[in-house]
Amino acid sequence: MRPDNDIRVRRALSVRAGIEETTVADKDANKPQADRPSADKLRMMMLEKQMEAMNRAQKAKEAEEKRRTAFVESFMREHVSEEESAMIRRLVTNAAADGKMEAMVYSFPSELCTDSGRAINNGDPDWPSTLQGKARELFDRFKTVAQPEGYKLKAMIINFPGGMPGDVGFFLSWAPEAK
Repeated sequence: MRPDNDIRVRRALSVRAGIEETTVADKDANKPQADRPSADKLRMMMLEKQMEAMNRAQKAKEAEEKRRTAFVESFMREHVSEEESAMIRRLVTNAAADGKMEAMVYSFPSELCTDSGRAINNGDPDWPSTLQGKARELFDRFKTVAQPEGYKLKAMIINFPGGMPGDVGFFLSWAPEAK
């Protein structure tokens, strides 16, 4: 039996028995129209929710772009700060304390290399010539300070968003020479 037939049968039985029965459907039928949104109003509510979600996503995208622009500006124009140098020292010390022989000490978007990271990705021995900004400064510091102390530096592409080179990672190693 269909639910609407069931309600009619119960209503008919109630009337014969002299019992007044009010069902949920009856109560809804007595509510004013203002309590029930129209289909147009429901669609409008859904559209407003979608627009709010799109606005939040757009604001998040704009905030990320601002953050990235500030990073690029700092990366290209400023020098490696004492804070960044201290962080690198902490990373190396912590890795050594954990028994590791290398640590990733710096990362940056590959698009900040003059060739967008292609030389690094291909293992070209001339990859240092593609470095700019703080990456170049860190490499030069490595050559003058860390390399004479026995450290080695390698650069690798550490992620591939959309199949393209993403970020470059600088890995400082203190492993002994393989003989």
